[in-house]
Amino acid sequence: MTTQVEKTDVTIIGAGPVGLFAVFELGLLDIRAQLIDVLDRPGGQCAELYPEKPIYDIPALPVVTGQELTEQLMEQIKPFNPVFHLNQMAEKLEKTEHGWRITTDAGTVIESKAVVVASGGGSFSPKKPPIKNIADFEGTSVFYAVRDKNFYKGKDLVIAGGGDSALDWSLALQPLAKSLTLVHRRDEFRAAPHTVAQMRNLVSAGKMSVMIGNLTDLKGRDGQITAAVLSTGEITCDALLAFYGLTMKPGPVAGFGIEMKDGLIPVNTENFETSTHGIFAIGDINWYPGKLKLILSGFHEAALMAQKAFAYVYPDKKLRFQYTTSSTDLQTKLGVK
Repeated sequence: MTTQVEKTDVTIIGAGPVGLFAVFELGLLDIRAQLIDVLDRPGGQCAELYPEKPIYDIPALPVVTGQELTEQLMEQIKPFNPVFHLNQMAEKLEKTEHGWRITTDAGTVIESKAVVVASGGGSFSPKKPPIKNIADFEGTSVFYAVRDKNFYKGKDLVIAGGGDSALDWSLALQPLAKSLTLVHRRDEFRAAPHTVAQMRNLVSAGKMSVMIGNLTDLKGRDGQITAAVLSTGEITCDALLAFYGLTMKPGPVAGFGIEMKDGLIPVNTENFETSTHGIFAIGDINWYPGKLKLILSGFHEAALMAQKAFAYVYPDKKLRFQYTTSSTDLQTKLGVK
């Protein structure tokens, strides 16, 4: 059986916010892109783990959720018709005469002139409380992300964790829940001081509770919890959100032959190219002195990457940079002229 080979200008590994914005920056330069992502939808960590969590540092958007940001990026790149290969992992990378060939674990083969690694911290999964029967309740009454805030309306909710996610969601869900108890192993929290202060004000007002101790067991049956057991007591509840952080793994990218540094990819900050010509790394997966793991930093990296990628896609053309505010060609391409 002959394998059909997809051909494009640039292959992007990772369809999170930075990978999506890379489609836009490449598209402005008439560069076509296809994206590979292990998740079943675009958006990466924002859409998968924090779809309703507010994000405050996207320029011109005072507040936007992970899902809203994903939807707006998808709308922004629509004129460039990107092709998505979802539920697939980039498994093999090979050099070809004209560029690169990537094969996924689903057998998809894509050939392109350049490759952009935008896979964030790699593959990720939530860290779980060390409770032997927790799998019995996962997906029905135990969760590691909030997909729909209204699901928790009227529930006796326990939130476990002491970082930003645990406290942010405590503040967001407190008005909806029948009762809310925040559980942490100690009475010190790693979240932003202002958020901690807001939480303590709600506790003082009797609108939520804090219980100190380690989560040791769950009670319930048929997927429904009835109580969370702590080293210091027991809490009656019918839903548990556990925010213990994420376990990150580089994934197959680590075996691609690209230079790595502590699980990250060093890049040249002039254009975010790796030590291998024609392969770029943008977003949380890359490393350089002064690196900030912010979405807006990844957007900047995508813009400079696209300028260099142009040389691989159109080696005989000279790049004529145009401002989107003044170029009638670009305005027509974006559908605003």
